[in-house]
Amino acid sequence: MPIFVYEGKTLNGKPRKGEIEAANITAATTALRRQQIITSKLSEKKADVFSFKIPGFGGKVTTKEIVIFTRQFATMIDAGLPLVQCLDILSGQQQNQLFKTTLTEIKKSVEGGSTFADALRKHPKIFDNLYVNMVAAGEAGGILDTILSRLAGFMEKAEKLKGKIKGALTYPAVICIIGGIVVAVLLLYVVPIFQGMFAGFGSALPVPTQIVVNLSEGLKKYWWVLVAVIASLVAAYKWFYSTPKGMAIIDAHMLKLPVFGDLLRKTAVARFTRTMATMMSSGVPILEALEIVAKTAGNKTIETAIMKTRTALSQGKTLAEPLAETKVFPSMVVQMIAVGESTGALDAMLSKIADFYEEEVDQAVDTLMSLIEPLLMAFLGVVVGGLVITMYLPIFKLAGAAGG
Repeated sequence: MPIFVYEGKTLNGKPRKGEIEAANITAATTALRRQQIITSKLSEKKADVFSFKIPGFGGKVTTKEIVIFTRQFATMIDAGLPLVQCLDILSGQQQNQLFKTTLTEIKKSVEGGSTFADALRKHPKIFDNLYVNMVAAGEAGGILDTILSRLAGFMEKAEKLKGKIKGALTYPAVICIIGGIVVAVLLLYVVPIFQGMFAGFGSALPVPTQIVVNLSEGLKKYWWVLVAVIASLVAAYKWFYSTPKGMAIIDAHMLKLPVFGDLLRKTAVARFTRTMATMMSSGVPILEALEIVAKTAGNKTIETAIMKTRTALSQGKTLAEPLAETKVFPSMVVQMIAVGESTGALDAMLSKIADFYEEEVDQAVDTLMSLIEPLLMAFLGVVVGGLVITMYLPIFKLAGAAGG
């Protein structure tokens, strides 16, 4: 997504300049208006042709670095240190050059009269809307240290959940890649050796062996066709998923997949309830919280359901009623939210739901791994073992003929 450089003023006449990430210049203008900034200059940031990145020296700020910064910042604010001094100390100890530069710019903005939240808002690639809005709520309520501690805890739990899902997907992907490499090596290098041996037998090869030999010859001659087909399929998938309709179709089908779809749904529920609980307990308005949560849902079907809920809520309905109508969230979740609304403890109830579903995700990951592991082993055993057996069939046939 492109980055736009802007200059302008707030409604109060204070000068503002910075960068904002948006799909196009119209979206950038709209986003700045929402921040109550009237732009005088707005242009797309040009990429530096001669720029390069050295691992460990910028280019990206990790979630772990942001969590550590947030926890340290919370401790310093709680100890009574001034905001600018905290930023000065924390920027000085950063080893990531990009993060160090960013914190220095934030410090200068705060020194220039900007609020901490407004200063963070100028760096959307590092501090997202959720982070900025919670900081704004903390500043308004005079509980910035508490909010920062909650933010750090929330980010740690979110990263842990993300790590579990990545772990569940990485293992089968690695096994499939290794299996593919083994099969390719057998077809390209091992089968031709056997093929040379079979040439001296002077008899027709068994059908399974002949099929494998033909596959080997075809792969050696037309490997580039296979690569082109795979690359085309990947490119087509990415293009289709980049369109609103394609994203909606694929994400809807992902939720319907056996086992894996259940895992995705539970993960989405855990993320939704944890984020909502954190934001509501920090004083972020519920409509604003729902909009931010929708954008971080990770699934278009769930995002659409949350935005429909937000619209219904703005029209005077309760949170539970429109959530039930979307038929995306489990009935237990809807009923518990309804109880939380009726008792006036919605944030506490959302936290309980998040705790429950995070445990459910753990169990779902374990179930997925217990199903995938034997299936993958069986598949690789059949494929690799089948290739080896087909190569020995002519030898068994020759031995049988000699014995007869």
